[in-house]
Amino acid sequence: MDSETPSTSNAEPFLDASRLPSVRGFIHSPAGPPRDGLVLTHGAGSNCRAPLLVALADALASAGFAVLCCDLPFRQHRPYGPPRPGDAGRDRAGLSNAVDCMRKAWFRASGGERIFLGGQSYGGRQATMVSAEQPHLAAGLLLLSYPLHPPGKPAQLRVQHLPKLHVPALFVHGTRDPFGSIDEMELALKLIPAKTELRSVEAAGHDLGCKGKSVRGQLPGEVLAAFQKFFA
Repeated sequence: MDSETPSTSNAEPFLDASRLPSVRGFIHSPAGPPRDGLVLTHGAGSNCRAPLLVALADALASAGFAVLCCDLPFRQHRPYGPPRPGDAGRDRAGLSNAVDCMRKAWFRASGGERIFLGGQSYGGRQATMVSAEQPHLAAGLLLLSYPLHPPGKPAQLRVQHLPKLHVPALFVHGTRDPFGSIDEMELALKLIPAKTELRSVEAAGHDLGCKGKSVRGQLPGEVLAAFQKFFA
């Protein structure tokens, strides 16, 4: 059964305009000093307050993680609509700034250790690309509904950078995702020289079963458990 997105953590607006691109979003803080941190971003048609991202951030915060849900630069400039051609490089720079900002300006002072990077769909793809470019940027990746290829176009694979990805990566993918089947994803993950794991969500599409303001059942808790186990 689906449930309304919870909001149990201490989420506060965050903005660092001293960097270009700027970093904007919400920090979800744990009750005590954080152990690790995660920068989490959204897909092409969404923003950092997407119900799934908020639910995951709350679940992670309840387990002691600090989470920065951030808007990609294209979303900071345009409240609606997908990224335009040429936006991707700036969006990757924005993710790099977000990780650096969390590490230097906030997270290190709070006593945390590792910073992870993650995203849904387009945001996850940009996270893999910037991590391939900067292998020491993040300790690992959480990738939700990775867009392996456009729907109906399996020959247009977005895998060219995967052999250069030397960062552990946990993938969460619906079994009915038109952007890539489970079999296609398993083949793609073989291109990555680092440790990987693919967690499937049964009967879920590209939205991982999250409709409107509702989040699918126990998905946030299941992703949290998989994340903790994979990056233990």
